[in-house]
Amino acid sequence: MVNNLKRKIVVNLAWKFTETCGSQFVSFVVSIILARLLAPSDYGTIALVTVITNILSVFVESGFGSALIQKKDVDTLDFSSVFWCNVTICLTMYAGLAFIAPHVAYFYNNDKLTPIVRAIGLTMVLSGFGVTQRAYIQRNLMFKYSFFASIGSCLISAVVGISMACRGFGVWALVAQQLIASVMNTAILWVTSSWRPRFIFSWKRLSVLFSFGWRLLASSLLHTFYTNFRQLLVGKFYSSTDLGLFNRGQTFPSIIVSNVNSTIGSVMFPVMSSCQDNVAQVRRITRRMIVVSSYLMWPLMMGIAATGETLVTLLLGEKWIACVPFMIAFCFALGLEPMQTANLAAMKALGRSDIYFKLEIIKKCTAIAIAIIAVQVNVFVLCVSAAVYSVVASIINSTPNRKLLDYSYFQQIHDILPSFVLAIVMGMIIWLCPMPDFPLATVLLIQIFLGVGIYLVGSFIFHLEGLVEVKDVMSEMLRSKGYK
Repeated sequence: MVNNLKRKIVVNLAWKFTETCGSQFVSFVVSIILARLLAPSDYGTIALVTVITNILSVFVESGFGSALIQKKDVDTLDFSSVFWCNVTICLTMYAGLAFIAPHVAYFYNNDKLTPIVRAIGLTMVLSGFGVTQRAYIQRNLMFKYSFFASIGSCLISAVVGISMACRGFGVWALVAQQLIASVMNTAILWVTSSWRPRFIFSWKRLSVLFSFGWRLLASSLLHTFYTNFRQLLVGKFYSSTDLGLFNRGQTFPSIIVSNVNSTIGSVMFPVMSSCQDNVAQVRRITRRMIVVSSYLMWPLMMGIAATGETLVTLLLGEKWIACVPFMIAFCFALGLEPMQTANLAAMKALGRSDIYFKLEIIKKCTAIAIAIIAVQVNVFVLCVSAAVYSVVASIINSTPNRKLLDYSYFQQIHDILPSFVLAIVMGMIIWLCPMPDFPLATVLLIQIFLGVGIYLVGSFIFHLEGLVEVKDVMSEMLRSKGYK
C-alpha cells in the first residue's frame, strides 16, 4: 500500500509540476513581451486594482475548498452545497465591488480606475464557479485535469493580451488577459471533470465544513491582505511607476515559488489528509516536502539574485533595470516558503485549523507593523522588510509542529541548511566571477551553466539528502511511465 501511495504521489506531482511549469512559462514569456510593449505605469495601475480583487477572492473560496479536501467522508450533497454557496458569495461580492469602484478610484486619486475595477472584478466571479471543481480534482488526485485547464487558459489569454497590447490598448490588454484566463480556466475544468452540481443544498453539511474552513478563510484573508498590503502602501505613497517596478521585482522569484512550492503543496496536502490518523507518516511526508522543495528552491532563488541585472536587461529592457534591487530582496524573502508551506499543510491535514488561524493573526499583525514602518523610508526597505518577516514567520509556523509532529524548528533548519549554504556559495561565485564581453544572452547562459554545475557537483561531493530524494522521485516517475 505504501508503494501505491508513493507512486500515486509521484504521478500527481509530475502532472502538477508540469502544469505549473508550463503555465508559468507561458505567463513568463507573455509578461516579457507585454513588459516591452507596455510602460511600468501600466503594470502599476493594474496592480492597484488586483490588490482589491485578490483580497475579495479569498471570500469566494471561503475555506470550503480545503474543508472538502480534508474531510474524511464527503458526497455530492457536500460538494453541491459548497458550489451554490460559492455562487451566491461570488455574485454578492461582485455587486459590492461594482458599487464601491468609484471610491477605490478616489482613494488612489485616479478616475480611470473605476471601469478597470469593475472589469477585473469579473475574474472573481468566473473563478468562483470553478472552486468546487478544483477541490474535487485535488481531493481525488486527478491533477491532469488541472493541467489542461491551466495550460489552455494561459495560451488563449496570452494571444488576446499580446494582440491587444500590439494594437495600443495599454492597461486594458492586461485586463483582457486576466478575464480570458479566468473564463477559459473555469470552462476547461467543467469540460474535463466529471463532477456536476445538483440542485440540492444542506445548511447542516455546510456548517460542518465551515466549522473547519472558517479559520482557514480568516487565515487566508490575513495572508492575502498582507501579501497585497505592500502593494497598497506603495500605490498610496509612491507613484504608479514605483509600484510597477516593485511588482516586476517580485514577479521573477514569485514564478519560481509557484513552480516549486505550490506544486508540492497542492499534492501533499490531500495526501497528508488521507493519512491524518498516522502522525508518523505525516511527519515523514512533511520532512520530505521540506528537504526536496528547499533543495530545488534555494539555488533558483540565489541564481536569480546573482544574475538579476543580466536577466532584467536581456528580457525586459533597460527601462526595468531599477527593479533589480527589489528582485534580489524578494529572492531572500521567498526562499523560506517551502518550510512554511510544509508546516502549515501538516497542521491543516491534522485538522488543526484553530492553530493555523492563531498563527496567522500573530504573524500578520507583526508583518503589517513592520511594513508600515519600512514604507516610511523607501520602497527598497519595504522589500527588505519582507525578508525579515519571512524569517520570523518560519519560526512561528514551525513552533506547533514540535508537539504535533515531534519536528522542531531547529531540526527543520538542519534539514534545509546544506541546500541553503551551497546555494549561497554558488550565487556568490556567479556574482563575483568576471564575465567576458559577450552578448547578454550568451552571458546569461554561461552564468546558468556555471551555477548548475557548481550546485550539482557540490551536491555529489557533500552527499546532500535533497539530491537523493530528487533522484528517488525521478525514479518513481520513470517507473510509473513503464521505464525501468
